[in-house]
Amino acid sequence: MALQQIVEQTVAGLGYDLVEIERSAGGLLRVTIDLPWTAPTSEAVAAGIPEPFVTVEDCEKVTRQLQFALEVDGVDYKRLEVSSPGIDRPLRNEQDFERFVGEVIDITLKAPMGAAAAGQVSATRKKFRGTLERVEGANGAPGWQIVWSDAPEPKPGQKVSKKRAPATLHALGFVLDELRDARLAPIVDFKGRKAKTQPGFSDIDDGTNVPD
Repeated sequence: MALQQIVEQTVAGLGYDLVEIERSAGGLLRVTIDLPWTAPTSEAVAAGIPEPFVTVEDCEKVTRQLQFALEVDGVDYKRLEVSSPGIDRPLRNEQDFERFVGEVIDITLKAPMGAAAAGQVSATRKKFRGTLERVEGANGAPGWQIVWSDAPEPKPGQKVSKKRAPATLHALGFVLDELRDARLAPIVDFKGRKAKTQPGFSDIDDGTNVPD
């Protein structure tokens, strides 16, 4: 059985979503999991109830079950790390995009902009960072776009004149099939970025080391 299938079935069987699998140098097998997401109710939003997040205990539980499953199928690895998504969480499907509307994301197109750039950006450009928005696509189907400005951000403490013209905004519409990669932008906001995910991981190598 393929590694992807083994891990996905094991993770799903425990009630979690598989976000990503990575094999790294030295035999490290890194598995990222998350809790299944459902759109919050208006009551939950009004009450400011935060989303649940993966805990260290969740990672430990998945680690133990994965160790057993990988051993049964003879998967070769030296160290297993199970963790929650980081601040650069990958976006894989429509539900992920729905979940993170309003967040700043990084996307990489499969092909350069080409003629579609219309002189507004480089025709060879494939990477963009902007705020994710939901738009109506063809035939009323849900579509997506990112909105950004290439104007430099004011420096901390810098006074901005009220007469200053607003920055020019750019928008790029896309469908998921056009993307090579999409992730939350790894922006650290010391004023308190909304916590969509919280860190936690279980790292197994001849024993268990579980950081705070």
